[in-house]
Amino acid sequence: MLRVLTLSTLYPDTDRPSFGLFVERQTLALAARDGLEVEVVAAVGLPVWPLTLHPHYRARTRRPEKERRQGLPVHRPGFRIWPGLSGAGAARSLAAAALPLARALRCDVIDAEFFWPDGVAAMHLAKALGLPFSIKARGSDIHYWGRRPAVAAQMLQAARRAGGLLAVSAALKADMSAMGMPEDRISVHHTGVDLERFRPVERSEAKRRLGVDGPLVVTAGNLVPLKGQRLAVEALAGLPGTTLLIAGEGPERPALEALIAARGLGSRARLLGSVPPEAMPGLLAAADLMLLPSEREGLANVWIESLAAGTPILIADVGGAREVLDRPEAGRVVARNPGAIAAAAREMLESPPDQAAVRRSAERFSWERNGAELHAHLSSLPRSGGEGDHP
Repeated sequence: MLRVLTLSTLYPDTDRPSFGLFVERQTLALAARDGLEVEVVAAVGLPVWPLTLHPHYRARTRRPEKERRQGLPVHRPGFRIWPGLSGAGAARSLAAAALPLARALRCDVIDAEFFWPDGVAAMHLAKALGLPFSIKARGSDIHYWGRRPAVAAQMLQAARRAGGLLAVSAALKADMSAMGMPEDRISVHHTGVDLERFRPVERSEAKRRLGVDGPLVVTAGNLVPLKGQRLAVEALAGLPGTTLLIAGEGPERPALEALIAARGLGSRARLLGSVPPEAMPGLLAAADLMLLPSEREGLANVWIESLAAGTPILIADVGGAREVLDRPEAGRVVARNPGAIAAAAREMLESPPDQAAVRRSAERFSWERNGAELHAHLSSLPRSGGEGDHP
């Protein structure tokens, strides 16, 4: 019996049901395997009082210290963060908060699900407990935190001490190697998709339920500049008769609202806010095209979910884009400017691919495969007390 401690600062809770949903889904796939047990430590970063009164943090203070989600035990220790500062001490704070709990759980291996601060905290926990550990990189942890020298130095140290590393795409593996992480210890671990939940539907009826008539483009993701929703709105001006639905919430919302009004697109562009997980399959399946012109990605879950729903994708040439687009029906990459996006979207909307052909491009991604690969990876880690071959 392999006892796994999954360490993740990205994990859903009652107030944030979509936050880190892909980590929960992966963990459930792992826990469904025979011969192992999983305990989740979903640590929650909190500032000192009275900053906890801020709406951004208030809901986090109401978290239960332990609960069961989808049948899994989830522990939620709090750790100290300092808003507005570099955050270079977050990993040690997380490790200190999680250590008593990790010691009591008596697990065999630590599975960190994000490089910062989770992966570095896992290094400290592994050293204290004499355990092997693995770290998974997902994209922004490498591309954002990896550019901050004080944090990057800690990430490199953790990478060199880890028994194994995972990357969501081959492109991200190359970026990790270029950063100085040991390439021979990095395995590509693609995401999964629930092929039962995300599946093609009859589009005209699905559009009718959304109040849409004519071509429909959907974009989904946090409303932040790097996701490129502004580019999607600008491109809509070159797509007459097309509706754009924007799923997600974030600090870019006021700017997007202003841009939609300034371009006179209020009748064709809608901000949906945070879409509940149970509504996402229907939204993606109703779309003729899923557009996500991100500045950077590892391998976006919404790419695979859209394909499983029979909806082709138009995405920037970032991260694992070319690993996902394995056939013409799946979609295409596009330059990150409104003119190029509008031109490519027009061509795709005028000649839509068969939904079943689009879906076939997603069938190689499954949570069963994802869980089996993670199980094999964790089982293979050297039992070296948390120290890899390269100190």
